[in-house]
Amino acid sequence: MMRSEFDQHMKKIAGDIDGKALDDNLEHYLNENYGPETDTFNELETLCHKAVEEGWMCDREAGDIKFGRVTKPGDETHGLSVDVVSMSDVKGPHHIHTTGEIGMVMPISENAKFDGKGRGWYVYPPGSAHYPTVTGGAALVLYLLPDGQIEFTGQ
Repeated sequence: MMRSEFDQHMKKIAGDIDGKALDDNLEHYLNENYGPETDTFNELETLCHKAVEEGWMCDREAGDIKFGRVTKPGDETHGLSVDVVSMSDVKGPHHIHTTGEIGMVMPISENAKFDGKGRGWYVYPPGSAHYPTVTGGAALVLYLLPDGQIEFTGQ
């Protein structure tokens, strides 16, 4: 039941943003329509925490980072993959978002931030790159990748 609820939320969001450019306008749209004050955000956050506890989310580990691909890109998610990572005061591996990245930050610790962003949605455009970094404690980050594309640089 929990998995199907999660999938339904992701299908709805993916369908709603299908065809939109990965830019500041999309970030604003997501925070306005699916942001921290909405039932959707809060339900997704609760489902992610339960899924991590049950072991079907963030079921892999490298160093201090737990992660996992929850959904492969496909028709139901309009070509977006769904991944979730659990990080605590750590800098992750450098990578390039070849087709962009859409993320949902869910702080576990009150002051946790992902790349300086608190609870809510962020959007990185195609070609952007970074070292994903969580400061101020622990956070879960759900991220959507168009066509599931990400390029780790080894830097």
